Amino acid sequence: MRPQFVLSEIGVGLRRNLTMTFAVIVSVALSLALFGGSLLMSDQVSTMKGYWYDKVNVSIFLCNKHDAEQDVHCAKGAVTEDQKKQILSDLQKMPIVEKVSYESQDQAYKHYKEQFGNSPLAGSLTPDQMQESYRIKLKDPQKYQVVATAFNGRDGVQSVQDQKGILDNLFQLLNLMNRGALGVMALMLFVALLLIVNTVRVSAFSRRRETGIMRLVGASGFYIQAPFIAEAAVAGLIGGGLACVFLVVGRYFTIDHGMDLSHKLTLINFVGWDSVLTKLPLILATSVLMPSLAAFFALRKYLKV
Repeated sequence: MRPQFVLSEIGVGLRRNLTMTFAVIVSVALSLALFGGSLLMSDQVSTMKGYWYDKVNVSIFLCNKHDAEQDVHCAKGAVTEDQKKQILSDLQKMPIVEKVSYESQDQAYKHYKEQFGNSPLAGSLTPDQMQESYRIKLKDPQKYQVVATAFNGRDGVQSVQDQKGILDNLFQLLNLMNRGALGVMALMLFVALLLIVNTVRVSAFSRRRETGIMRLVGASGFYIQAPFIAEAAVAGLIGGGLACVFLVVGRYFTIDHGMDLSHKLTLINFVGWDSVLTKLPLILATSVLMPSLAAFFALRKYLKV
């Protein structure tokens, strides 16, 4: 097969169907940009999980005299010194516990004032209303329930709380958003496939005389199909290239510069450039393979080669 013939036919096909080719490029670019964005969102969630779960603490809140009057878990009164020593001793014996720190009522009051000092409630609280607590760092945050089972309901313990539960709600929201983006991506991808198939059909119909003559003189099926498949691949590749540009520019202007989220949201460990760059070859490969396959199957039906 002569390469110059294929290239000339690609140019003819793209020029004849310029509007539809443009629509294919735009739809492929948007769908693959959403695809890449979804992959990056998945990486971001995994990175945040690894970062935050490693910092998760379990807190054992101890009963104070106010809890003894209002909370059924503290019906036997405020925690005693002996109870505090026993709780600490039991925690230190647990193999899953990495570190235990104690927070007094005065320390709890100070931290509360630092975080919520401007709220109306802060002015009405006193240090003796705050709860003493043990902050436990686990070797495996997934084993929170072992601590909860061991200390919930014990004399002097008001409650056992796990920060992982709060993070789980956040990550469920992020995963839901990611699934939503994947749904939009699937819809855009479907639209792109329809446009590719229709573009190939129109291109094949406009050149039906040439392809008919080629069949009569014994041209192979692949020789006839190649220009149409190549047209779809070129349009897809341009769309894939635009999708890669969208991802790179989006990462640059939202995290590193522009919105500068990496400096404004220092508590979030954002995905790095390596995560972005590893997605680009996959996007480019998909942008070529997807239109080529769509064109191949469309031509089998409509050219009957």
